[in-house]
Amino acid sequence: MSHRSILIFPEDTAEVIINAIRNAKKSLRVKMFLFTDPALINELIAAKQRGVEVRVMLNPARRSGEEENTATHKLLETAGIEVRDSNPNFILTHEKSMVVDDELAFVKSLNWETKNFTETRDYAVVTAHKHEVDEIILCFEADWERRDFNPGDDAKLIWCRGNGRTRIANFIDEAKHTLFVQNERFQDLVIIERLVRAASRGVKVHVMARPPHTLKKEKLVEGVGGLRIMEDMGIKIHKLKHLKLHGKMLLADGCRAIIGSINLAPGSFDDRRELAIEVHDADIVERLQKIAHHDWENSHPMDLSDAGLLEDLEKRMEESSINKLVLDKDDHHHKKNDE
Repeated sequence: MSHRSILIFPEDTAEVIINAIRNAKKSLRVKMFLFTDPALINELIAAKQRGVEVRVMLNPARRSGEEENTATHKLLETAGIEVRDSNPNFILTHEKSMVVDDELAFVKSLNWETKNFTETRDYAVVTAHKHEVDEIILCFEADWERRDFNPGDDAKLIWCRGNGRTRIANFIDEAKHTLFVQNERFQDLVIIERLVRAASRGVKVHVMARPPHTLKKEKLVEGVGGLRIMEDMGIKIHKLKHLKLHGKMLLADGCRAIIGSINLAPGSFDDRRELAIEVHDADIVERLQKIAHHDWENSHPMDLSDAGLLEDLEKRMEESSINKLVLDKDDHHHKKNDE
């Protein structure tokens, strides 16, 4: 079978993932940044109990040192499942993938946390294309054994560290008419430059991001600066209503898309293990086009003025972090007094 399909959350559910685990006959390989969902934990344990070889790689800790996978690690290990920390050659392993029986692979933006199935905009591409499945297996085995992984110039998938920045930059450069981008972070100068150039040559660029207060304090200047540069060049910047934006999606000209785990930030490209996939399948792109328009219609323009940023940040950030942005606080106070 040679086929791809798309899962879009929360419209879809975890059932496709659960059924894939239940249908596994020989093996399951899971690589995950965060894994706490009880139903999926139980499904992996049940697969192990019926004789499936289950191997799981979990990111051991966030950059802050917070260890969120410890309980899951112990539960799986107690059930006899092989569990390892992800490759220490990376600051983080942010990849979210699963391979079933060496035949079917999931490339995802979502973690295996219950909220990612019900509260966030997230995506997963399911592929049975052999060359794509094999590439994910090769990377899994390399990370499992702590070996280098280099898919080379002919890589089918988008990897970090590796071809990630180049593939995404080229994807943007090839856009001719429209470009929808959903991402938590816009901090990488190469990608920001490409988006600005796309807008300058007449591409209608729609950017959906998370509000500045959700940025890490040390990334606030880059994050806000990137959004403001794009807005100054006429790119519309919106924030999603009702759902938390967690998915990473690029859609160009209604005919091709990229889905995966990669945030548009230097750390993701240079220091983390990340995975994304480019697709041209008409049915997938058609559904993504509908979701992109739906989300845009159910979003707000982001207020990136000094007053708007101060209002967004002042209750959530330390004064020293806000000061780094050199915002006009007098303008903000005048605005509030006028109200």
